[in-house]
Amino acid sequence: MELSEKHREYWRKNVTITAILLAIWFVVTFVVGYLARDVFSFNFFGWTFAFWSGAQGALVVYVLIIWFYARYMNALDQQYGVAEGED
Repeated sequence: MELSEKHREYWRKNVTITAILLAIWFVVTFVVGYLARDVFSFNFFGWTFAFWSGAQGALVVYVLIIWFYARYMNALDQQYGVAEGED
C-alpha cells in the first residue's frame, strides 16, 4: 500500500519527536550519571550529592517525557484525523 504525503508527514513528525525525546532520555540516564562524580564531592546518604540529585531528577524528567509525548501525539492525531474515536 502506497502511503500518501499526509501519512509520510505524520510519521516524519512522529519519528522526529520520538528521536528528540530518546536523546533527552539518553542524556538524563547516562550522561548525567557519568558526569555526577565530577560535579560535587560531598556525600549525601552515602552517595555523592550530584549522583543522588541526578537520580531523583531523572524520575521527574521521565514523567515529563511521557506527559509531553502523550499530549503531543494526541494533538498530532487530532491534526491528521487519526485520533481514537474518529471515523
